[in-house]
Amino acid sequence: MLRKKCGFGTQNFGAGAGGLEPRAGERLKQLRSRLGLTTREVAERSRKIAEAEGNEEFSVSHARLIQIENNESTPSIYKLFTLSAVYGCPFTDLCSYYFDLGGIAKHQLTMGMGNTRLASFDLPDEARALTFPVRFDPGFKVEKTNLLSRMVEVWGEVPVGVLRSLNIRKVRYGFIGLDDYTMYPLLRPGSFVQIDEQQKPEAHGVSRSEHERPIWFLELRTGYICSWCEVQRDRIVSIPHPLSPCRTREFAYPNEVEIVGRVTAVAARLVNVPDSAPPNTPKPPGRS
Repeated sequence: MLRKKCGFGTQNFGAGAGGLEPRAGERLKQLRSRLGLTTREVAERSRKIAEAEGNEEFSVSHARLIQIENNESTPSIYKLFTLSAVYGCPFTDLCSYYFDLGGIAKHQLTMGMGNTRLASFDLPDEARALTFPVRFDPGFKVEKTNLLSRMVEVWGEVPVGVLRSLNIRKVRYGFIGLDDYTMYPLLRPGSFVQIDEQQKPEAHGVSRSEHERPIWFLELRTGYICSWCEVQRDRIVSIPHPLSPCRTREFAYPNEVEIVGRVTAVAARLVNVPDSAPPNTPKPPGRS
Protein backbone atom coordinates (compact mmCIF):
# COMPACT_ATOMS: atom_id res chain seq x y z
CA MET A 1 0.00 0.00 0.00
CA LEU A 2 1.42 3.36 -1.00
CA ARG A 3 1.02 6.78 0.58
CA LYS A 4 0.57 9.50 -2.04
CA LYS A 5 1.37 13.19 -1.69
CA CYS A 6 -1.87 14.51 -3.24
CA GLY A 7 -4.07 13.63 -0.28
CA PHE A 8 -5.82 10.38 -1.21
CA GLY A 9 -4.51 8.12 1.53
CA THR A 10 -3.20 4.83 0.23
CA GLN A 11 -3.10 3.31 -3.21
CA ASN A 12 -2.98 -0.32 -4.28
CA PHE A 13 -1.64 -1.17 -7.71
CA GLY A 14 -4.15 -3.91 -8.32
CA ALA A 15 -4.03 -3.89 -12.10
CA GLY A 16 -0.59 -5.50 -12.26
CA ALA A 17 2.46 -4.59 -14.34
CA GLY A 18 1.61 -2.72 -17.51
CA GLY A 19 -2.11 -2.56 -16.69
CA LEU A 20 -4.23 0.58 -16.33
CA GLU A 21 -4.72 1.40 -12.65
CA PRO A 22 -8.53 1.09 -12.29
CA ARG A 23 -8.96 4.25 -10.25
CA ALA A 24 -6.55 6.50 -12.15
CA GLY A 25 -9.26 8.48 -13.92
CA GLU A 26 -11.33 8.77 -10.77
CA ARG A 27 -8.32 10.07 -8.84
CA LEU A 28 -7.69 12.71 -11.49
CA LYS A 29 -11.35 13.71 -11.32
CA GLN A 30 -11.09 14.03 -7.53
CA LEU A 31 -8.07 16.29 -7.90
CA ARG A 32 -10.00 18.55 -10.27
CA SER A 33 -13.12 18.59 -8.08
CA ARG A 34 -11.12 19.52 -4.99
CA LEU A 35 -9.88 22.60 -6.81
CA GLY A 36 -13.40 23.50 -7.90
CA LEU A 37 -12.48 23.37 -11.59
CA THR A 38 -14.77 22.31 -14.42
CA THR A 39 -13.47 20.26 -17.32
CA ARG A 40 -13.82 23.29 -19.58
CA GLU A 41 -11.77 25.43 -17.19
CA VAL A 42 -9.03 22.80 -17.19
CA ALA A 43 -9.16 22.72 -20.99
CA GLU A 44 -8.83 26.51 -21.12
CA ARG A 45 -5.83 26.52 -18.80
CA SER A 46 -4.25 23.68 -20.75
CA ARG A 47 -4.43 25.75 -23.95
CA LYS A 48 -2.38 28.47 -22.26
CA ILE A 49 0.25 25.91 -21.30
CA ALA A 50 0.28 24.52 -24.85
CA GLU A 51 0.78 28.02 -26.24
CA ALA A 52 3.59 28.73 -23.77
CA GLU A 53 5.30 25.43 -24.64
CA GLY A 54 4.66 25.84 -28.36
CA ASN A 55 3.22 22.34 -28.63
CA GLU A 56 -0.44 21.35 -29.01
CA GLU A 57 0.30 17.99 -27.37
CA PHE A 58 0.13 19.81 -24.02
CA SER A 59 -3.48 20.80 -24.64
CA VAL A 60 -6.23 18.74 -22.94
CA SER A 61 -9.63 19.26 -24.52
CA HIS A 62 -12.89 19.11 -22.58
CA ALA A 63 -13.89 15.88 -24.36
CA ARG A 64 -10.47 14.27 -23.90
CA LEU A 65 -10.42 15.06 -20.18
CA ILE A 66 -13.80 13.38 -19.72
CA GLN A 67 -12.45 10.28 -21.51
CA ILE A 68 -9.38 10.28 -19.25
CA GLU A 69 -11.48 10.61 -16.10
CA ASN A 70 -13.70 7.74 -17.26
CA ASN A 71 -10.63 5.56 -17.89
CA GLU A 72 -11.49 5.45 -21.59
CA SER A 73 -8.20 7.07 -22.55
CA THR A 74 -4.67 7.11 -21.14
CA PRO A 75 -3.05 10.57 -21.09
CA SER A 76 0.30 11.13 -22.77
CA ILE A 77 3.27 12.48 -20.85
CA TYR A 78 2.50 15.91 -22.32
CA LYS A 79 -1.03 15.89 -20.94
CA LEU A 80 0.14 14.58 -17.57
CA PHE A 81 2.61 17.47 -17.54
CA THR A 82 -0.28 19.89 -18.08
CA LEU A 83 -2.52 18.28 -15.47
CA SER A 84 0.37 18.34 -13.01
CA ALA A 85 0.73 22.10 -13.55
CA VAL A 86 -3.02 22.82 -13.43
CA TYR A 87 -3.70 20.67 -10.36
CA GLY A 88 -0.49 21.56 -8.51
CA CYS A 89 0.32 17.88 -8.05
CA PRO A 90 3.81 16.36 -8.59
CA PHE A 91 4.22 14.87 -12.07
CA THR A 92 5.56 11.61 -10.63
CA ASP A 93 2.45 11.25 -8.48
CA LEU A 94 0.23 11.47 -11.55
CA CYS A 95 2.42 8.92 -13.35
CA SER A 96 2.09 6.59 -10.37
CA TYR A 97 -1.68 6.50 -10.89
CA TYR A 98 -0.96 4.41 -13.99
CA PHE A 99 2.08 2.32 -13.07
CA ASP A 100 4.41 1.56 -10.17
CA LEU A 101 7.40 3.90 -10.42
CA GLY A 102 9.33 1.71 -8.00
CA GLY A 103 9.35 -0.96 -10.69
CA ILE A 104 11.86 1.06 -12.72
CA ALA A 105 14.72 0.50 -10.27
CA LYS A 106 13.63 -3.11 -9.75
CA HIS A 107 13.76 -3.86 -13.47
CA GLN A 108 17.06 -2.00 -13.87
CA LEU A 109 18.61 -4.44 -11.42
CA THR A 110 17.24 -7.49 -13.24
CA MET A 111 18.20 -6.50 -16.79
CA GLY A 112 20.83 -8.76 -18.30
CA MET A 113 23.71 -6.32 -18.67
CA GLY A 114 26.87 -8.05 -19.80
CA ASN A 115 29.21 -5.11 -19.23
CA THR A 116 30.29 -3.57 -15.95
CA ARG A 117 28.91 -0.04 -15.58
CA LEU A 118 28.05 2.74 -13.17
CA ALA A 119 24.49 2.75 -11.88
CA SER A 120 22.05 5.39 -10.67
CA PHE A 121 18.49 5.20 -9.39
CA ASP A 122 15.66 7.64 -8.83
CA LEU A 123 13.95 7.29 -5.49
CA PRO A 124 10.16 7.02 -5.32
CA ASP A 125 8.08 7.82 -2.23
CA GLU A 126 9.99 7.13 1.00
CA ALA A 127 6.97 5.46 2.62
CA ARG A 128 6.97 2.56 0.20
CA ALA A 129 9.31 -0.38 -0.16
CA LEU A 130 11.61 -1.06 -3.09
CA THR A 131 12.85 -4.52 -4.08
CA PHE A 132 16.59 -4.30 -3.55
CA PRO A 133 19.33 -6.93 -3.29
CA VAL A 134 20.12 -6.63 0.39
CA ARG A 135 19.44 -8.21 3.76
CA PHE A 136 21.22 -6.31 6.49
CA ASP A 137 23.27 -8.03 9.17
CA PRO A 138 21.57 -8.11 12.62
CA GLY A 139 24.09 -5.58 13.91
CA PHE A 140 23.61 -3.13 11.06
CA LYS A 141 22.66 0.34 12.32
CA VAL A 142 21.56 2.93 9.79
CA GLU A 143 22.52 5.82 12.01
CA LYS A 144 26.12 4.63 12.39
CA THR A 145 27.06 3.65 8.85
CA ASN A 146 26.42 4.52 5.23
CA LEU A 147 27.58 1.20 3.85
CA LEU A 148 25.64 -1.81 2.67
CA SER A 149 26.57 -5.04 4.41
CA ARG A 150 29.60 -6.78 2.90
CA MET A 151 27.58 -9.64 1.45
CA VAL A 152 23.86 -10.29 1.32
CA GLU A 153 21.70 -13.39 1.32
CA VAL A 154 18.58 -12.71 -0.74
CA TRP A 155 16.72 -10.05 -2.68
CA GLY A 156 14.39 -8.34 -0.24
CA GLU A 157 12.20 -5.30 0.16
CA VAL A 158 13.87 -2.31 1.80
CA PRO A 159 12.08 0.94 2.72
CA VAL A 160 13.19 3.70 0.38
CA GLY A 161 13.83 5.87 3.43
CA VAL A 162 16.60 3.45 4.40
CA LEU A 163 18.17 3.75 0.96
CA ARG A 164 18.07 7.53 1.27
CA SER A 165 19.93 7.28 4.59
CA LEU A 166 22.62 5.32 2.75
CA ASN A 167 23.39 8.41 0.64
CA ILE A 168 22.14 6.81 -2.56
CA ARG A 169 22.07 10.27 -4.18
CA LYS A 170 25.60 11.19 -3.12
CA VAL A 171 27.54 7.93 -3.40
CA ARG A 172 28.47 6.30 -6.70
CA TYR A 173 27.30 2.78 -7.40
CA GLY A 174 28.42 0.27 -9.99
CA PHE A 175 27.00 -2.88 -11.52
CA ILE A 176 29.32 -5.79 -12.27
CA GLY A 177 28.34 -7.03 -15.72
CA LEU A 178 26.90 -10.51 -16.10
CA ASP A 179 29.81 -11.32 -18.43
CA ASP A 180 32.48 -9.80 -16.19
CA TYR A 181 34.41 -12.48 -14.29
CA THR A 182 37.43 -10.27 -13.51
CA MET A 183 37.10 -10.67 -9.73
CA TYR A 184 35.21 -13.98 -9.68
CA PRO A 185 34.55 -15.61 -7.26
CA LEU A 186 35.20 -12.69 -4.87
CA LEU A 187 32.87 -10.46 -6.90
CA ARG A 188 30.18 -12.36 -8.74
CA PRO A 189 28.80 -11.13 -12.06
CA GLY A 190 25.63 -9.19 -11.34
CA SER A 191 26.95 -7.77 -8.07
CA PHE A 192 26.03 -4.24 -7.04
CA VAL A 193 28.93 -2.24 -5.58
CA GLN A 194 29.21 1.00 -3.64
CA ILE A 195 32.12 3.25 -4.60
CA ASP A 196 34.01 5.80 -2.51
CA GLU A 197 35.29 8.38 -4.99
CA GLN A 198 37.53 10.01 -2.38
CA GLN A 199 39.88 7.04 -2.08
CA LYS A 200 42.68 6.52 -4.60
CA PRO A 201 45.27 3.70 -4.92
CA GLU A 202 48.57 4.01 -3.10
CA ALA A 203 51.76 3.27 -4.96
CA HIS A 204 52.97 0.72 -2.41
CA GLY A 205 49.88 -0.36 -0.51
CA VAL A 206 50.09 -3.71 1.31
CA SER A 207 47.16 -5.90 2.40
CA ARG A 208 47.17 -8.92 4.71
CA SER A 209 44.58 -10.90 2.73
CA GLU A 210 42.53 -10.76 -0.45
CA HIS A 211 39.51 -9.67 1.57
CA GLU A 212 41.38 -6.59 2.80
CA ARG A 213 43.01 -5.82 -0.52
CA PRO A 214 41.34 -2.74 -2.05
CA ILE A 215 39.17 -3.29 -5.12
CA TRP A 216 38.97 -0.37 -7.54
CA PHE A 217 36.34 0.71 -10.03
CA LEU A 218 38.06 2.01 -13.16
CA GLU A 219 36.71 3.87 -16.17
CA LEU A 220 38.29 2.96 -19.51
CA ARG A 221 37.77 4.53 -22.92
CA THR A 222 35.53 1.61 -23.86
CA GLY A 223 33.73 0.94 -20.58
CA TYR A 224 34.48 0.02 -16.98
CA ILE A 225 36.44 -2.59 -15.07
CA CYS A 226 36.44 -3.53 -11.39
CA SER A 227 39.60 -5.18 -10.05
CA TRP A 228 42.65 -5.01 -7.84
CA CYS A 229 45.21 -2.48 -9.04
CA GLU A 230 48.89 -1.64 -8.91
CA VAL A 231 50.11 1.89 -9.61
CA GLN A 232 53.44 2.01 -11.48
CA ARG A 233 54.40 5.63 -12.14
CA ASP A 234 52.33 6.60 -15.18
CA ARG A 235 50.67 3.21 -15.55
CA ILE A 236 47.95 1.26 -13.77
CA VAL A 237 47.89 -2.52 -13.81
CA SER A 238 44.48 -4.14 -13.44
CA ILE A 239 44.86 -7.46 -11.60
CA PRO A 240 42.09 -10.08 -11.71
CA HIS A 241 41.38 -12.64 -9.00
CA PRO A 242 43.71 -15.68 -9.24
CA LEU A 243 40.72 -17.99 -9.90
CA SER A 244 39.35 -15.73 -12.61
CA PRO A 245 39.77 -16.66 -16.28
CA CYS A 246 40.60 -13.01 -17.06
CA ARG A 247 44.11 -11.74 -17.67
CA THR A 248 46.13 -8.89 -16.18
CA ARG A 249 45.74 -5.65 -18.12
CA GLU A 250 47.96 -2.57 -18.21
CA PHE A 251 46.83 0.99 -19.01
CA ALA A 252 48.54 4.34 -19.44
CA TYR A 253 47.42 6.62 -16.60
CA PRO A 254 45.58 8.94 -16.91
CA ASN A 255 45.37 8.78 -20.72
CA GLU A 256 43.70 5.36 -20.96
CA VAL A 257 42.13 4.93 -17.55
CA GLU A 258 40.52 6.98 -14.79
CA ILE A 259 40.00 5.88 -11.19
CA VAL A 260 36.34 6.22 -10.23
CA GLY A 261 37.04 5.13 -6.65
CA ARG A 262 37.39 2.26 -4.23
CA VAL A 263 34.70 -0.39 -3.78
CA THR A 264 33.58 -0.10 -0.16
CA ALA A 265 30.53 -2.37 -0.10
CA VAL A 266 29.05 -5.18 -2.15
CA ALA A 267 25.54 -6.54 -2.65
CA ALA A 268 25.49 -9.89 -4.45
CA ARG A 269 22.54 -12.01 -5.46
CA LEU A 270 23.23 -15.52 -4.16
CA VAL A 271 19.93 -17.20 -5.09
CA ASN A 272 18.27 -17.88 -8.43
CA VAL A 273 21.50 -17.31 -10.31
CA PRO A 274 21.96 -18.87 -13.78
CA ASP A 275 23.47 -22.35 -13.75
CA SER A 276 26.65 -21.32 -15.49
CA ALA A 277 30.38 -21.20 -14.85
CA PRO A 278 32.87 -18.53 -15.91
CA PRO A 279 34.31 -19.00 -19.39
CA ASN A 280 37.25 -21.39 -19.79
CA THR A 281 36.73 -22.89 -16.34
CA PRO A 282 35.32 -26.32 -15.52
CA LYS A 283 32.03 -26.60 -13.66
CA PRO A 284 32.20 -27.79 -10.04
CA PRO A 285 32.05 -31.56 -9.48
CA GLY A 286 28.59 -33.06 -9.50
CA ARG A 287 27.30 -30.99 -12.39
CA SER A 288 26.78 -32.31 -15.86
